Parts: sequence; structure tokens; C-alpha cells
Amino acid sequence: MSSILSRGTADGAADGAATLRIVAAIVIGTDGRHLLVRKRGTTSFIQVGGKIEPGEAPLAAMVREAEEEVGLRFSPERVEVLGRFDAPAANEPGHVVDAHAFLVRLLPGETPRAQAELEELVWIDPDVPAVSPGTTPSRQFSIAPLSLDLLAAWAARR
Repeated sequence: MSSILSRGTADGAADGAATLRIVAAIVIGTDGRHLLVRKRGTTSFIQVGGKIEPGEAPLAAMVREAEEEVGLRFSPERVEVLGRFDAPAANEPGHVVDAHAFLVRLLPGETPRAQAELEELVWIDPDVPAVSPGTTPSRQFSIAPLSLDLLAAWAARR
């Protein structure tokens, strides 16, 4: 594993807000599009990931969350460490996230599916993240602050 991004801080993170320790993954399909998911009862799309359990290592949390949320089973060796990012929490007002970010490139035949608490998943063009390609007409949607930061960091490294 190698670290390819440095720690970033999103503008607007609230001082004194409660912090949630999470993992988040940029999941890239074989066509170069990025996977975003939406939890049931929410409006913002986010990366695959979730809260780190007490005593759990961030990489182990990422592998677990990917399997729970989208049914992807991959070995830790396939995961690249991107770094850590802070941002306002999209679905929990008054909170910020301290996210361990990762990158996973899907292999041919790997197909994520929305399960557990997820309502929906979309594939986006990372260069035009607010629009979902492949739908007619193209659908615009809300993307969480952390996800926007990760997309910007991805664009900067390319």
C-alpha cells in the first residue's frame, strides 16, 4: 500500500463539532467512472465506507464496509491508502468526519450492488461529478463535502 494524497481539510468544518472516525473509498470501475452511494432516508451521495468500529484498523474497516454495503470482497493488498481528510458530515448535522481514505480499482466482472442501509448507487464521471451519466436526461444530485474533497484530490493527482 502506498499513500498518494496528503491530509486535507474542507472549508466550513464546524469548530467544536463532534468527530466521527470513518473510512471512505474511491471505487473506480473498469471504465474509469467512480462509484457513489446514497443511504436510505438521505439525499447526499457519498463514497463507499462507514464508521470504524472500536479497536478496528482503518483498512479492516474499509474491507468490511465494502462487503457490507456493496457486496465487494477484495483483499487488503488491492487497497491503496490515499490519506486522511476532514469534512462536515453529510448525514449527521453538527458532526465532522475524520476519514481514512482509500482507493480501489474494480476488476472485470466485479459488480457492486446496493445492500444493507444503501438505497441507491450511481457511477459518475469524476470530471463532471454532479451529473450521473447514462440516464436520460442526465440526473443532477447532491454530493457530500467529503466526497467532493476526494474527487478534487483525485483530479489533482492525475
